[in-house]
Amino acid sequence: MAELPSDAVPSARALLKERDYLLFWGSRWCGAFAAQIQSVALGWHMYALARQTMSVEQSAFLVGMIGLAAFVPVFLLTLPAGEAADRYDRRKVALACLAGEMVTALVLTLAAWRGFATPALLLLVAALFGAARAFFAPANTAMGPMLVPRELLPRSIAWNSLAWQSASIAGPAVAGILVAISPAHAFVTALILYAVSALFVAAIRKNTKPERQAGSRWTLMKEGLAYVWRERIVFGAISLDLFAVLLGGATALLPVFARDVLHVGPEGFGLLRAGPAMGATVIALWLAANPIRSRAGGYMFGGVAVFGLATCVFALSKTLWLSVAALAVLGGADMLSVYIRQTLIQLVTPDVMRGRVAAVSSVFIGASNELGEFESGVVARFLGPIGAALFGGIGALGITVLWARLFPELRKADRLV
Repeated sequence: MAELPSDAVPSARALLKERDYLLFWGSRWCGAFAAQIQSVALGWHMYALARQTMSVEQSAFLVGMIGLAAFVPVFLLTLPAGEAADRYDRRKVALACLAGEMVTALVLTLAAWRGFATPALLLLVAALFGAARAFFAPANTAMGPMLVPRELLPRSIAWNSLAWQSASIAGPAVAGILVAISPAHAFVTALILYAVSALFVAAIRKNTKPERQAGSRWTLMKEGLAYVWRERIVFGAISLDLFAVLLGGATALLPVFARDVLHVGPEGFGLLRAGPAMGATVIALWLAANPIRSRAGGYMFGGVAVFGLATCVFALSKTLWLSVAALAVLGGADMLSVYIRQTLIQLVTPDVMRGRVAAVSSVFIGASNELGEFESGVVARFLGPIGAALFGGIGALGITVLWARLFPELRKADRLV
């Protein structure tokens, strides 16, 4: 395992001198903004269509099915996606994936505008989006460290997270306004943002093609899996995200809470969706200015525990302000643990392996998010939305204790810089 660097991280101003990183950051923000708008509009549109003929529980189940539809292609394409990111020019792979995402936004725009959207069509588009993201995530993740000096890597990861989280605040809020007009307005906005993201990526000049490696595609895939399994810090960090968020995925049920629990409509739904990103952005800003220098493992597990507690508070809340506050705390705690996990993984992984490790990480993250939505929908079918969210929060607390015991190396991880 590569040693973690012990020197201090340079000032954030150093990142401003890295032209290609700034383009990468802009692309990341626009792509995240687009994905958030599309996700919010897709969930709301699905729930609205389903409620025309189905009960709350049945409609919640269909909303959860969006997550499963998006995750299946991510799971099936994980190994070839990681191998592609370690074999081909990562910038070109990312551009091809953004083109695929633009196609999904275009289909959703036309379906909503012309009125031929159905639950089956929405699930199909979610699956196509998942296929594009399966290749985009490892290529984009592995490309980032190629654009900055190694000493800037921890700080760049914090700024990468800030791009995602700030877009996640604006995205749901804007989506709520646009959906209130019509879902078509939300989907066409996402289409434009994907195009801008692609333009930023196309302008990157640095070499983003990894070193050519000997061996067949299958050999390279097996090497990636073996590395993840062998490196306990990497495997522990990735699997912790999978199970904690899998059980604590209350955000999948936000359309249900907005419409039938809190009764706040699409505008309130957008505010609820922005809640986690509000808290996450505050923590991301703090981390960008003050990278964690010691006791990283303890902070990470503490973040997961707070995430579980905040999920329980959200489940039991009956007012909009308390629900948004709980979601903000939830998002901030998740940001802290995600930042530490991502930094650890990037620092201990050599560049020639980053695509494959990122692919495995993305499928675990995808499983935590997409399967978390599916799990929430299934549990809501039997326990109702409140019971499902409460079940997930308690489960996340249990996972925190269990993983702290199973992976003492992760719990004892100290320095990130």
